[in-house]
Amino acid sequence: MASTSDNGVQPIALTGNGGIDRGGEHRLDEAWLGAAWSHPTTRVFVVSGGQALIEETEDGRTELVTMPSFDAPFTEAHRYFLGTDEDGVRYFALQKDALPGRMDDAARPAGLREAAPLLSERDNELLVHAVALENWQRSHRFCSRCGERTVIAAAGHIRRCPACGAEHYPRTDPAVIMLVTDAEDRALLGRQLHWPEGRYSTLAGFVEPGESVERAVIREVAEEAGIVVGEVEYVASQPWPFPSSLMLGFMARAVTSAVKADGEEIEEARWFSRDELRAAMEAGEVLPPSGVSIAARLIEMWYGAPLG
Repeated sequence: MASTSDNGVQPIALTGNGGIDRGGEHRLDEAWLGAAWSHPTTRVFVVSGGQALIEETEDGRTELVTMPSFDAPFTEAHRYFLGTDEDGVRYFALQKDALPGRMDDAARPAGLREAAPLLSERDNELLVHAVALENWQRSHRFCSRCGERTVIAAAGHIRRCPACGAEHYPRTDPAVIMLVTDAEDRALLGRQLHWPEGRYSTLAGFVEPGESVERAVIREVAEEAGIVVGEVEYVASQPWPFPSSLMLGFMARAVTSAVKADGEEIEEARWFSRDELRAAMEAGEVLPPSGVSIAARLIEMWYGAPLG
């Protein structure tokens, strides 16, 4: 599990700091991939429906359940090369319709939201890569140009159309997520209609075609909360394969303060001082966002301490 930084704010989960070299230059080299698959140190895990098996070790850590390639369930097409770690171990993910059973009952299935706070940075990097590929593979089986069924290539990172020759690459949808503050250094938080009662978080939205990410921040805040934003500062990004987003995190400065929630995406939006947010969380009136999300890290940067 990642450590806490000096100011008490936790690192952003799923950001790929696990020392994995993705080895893109090997994806079209079938001889290299075959040798890597057959190597005795290679490790493999199964991904299905956004989940993989995890287990607790005797020393209290949580790890991905991996296996040697010769113990892995057979699948030729849905075998994805994920990269090589700092010790030279190669990793593959296998996409299957179901996770394998475990005779010892020591492992359990888990998705990224549950597993990310528990796993090492290396395991998180592997799992988020595998889940993103699986999501894309399951939803892009046919050519968008001619409708023919495509075939997998480049160790899971390309789908080719045998009819028209088109190549299709994993889709990533850019989305902005921003903590807006005002002249009094209050933070603007909102709640969506479908969230549990009391759940508040940062505002967010997708980048539109032909739009810069800075303009997307300004537009989304105006649309969702009626607030005019001036200065916009990029902070960090986070892959978010639910199913295929890349969250681009920002701090933004409001130049107006009158809040008007749109009533569609955002049911309510309000300003919080640090004291007001602390009191609301302690009273159970406000539930902060998931600790896995970059939203929690943006709020913590302003708040100055972990949210929970």
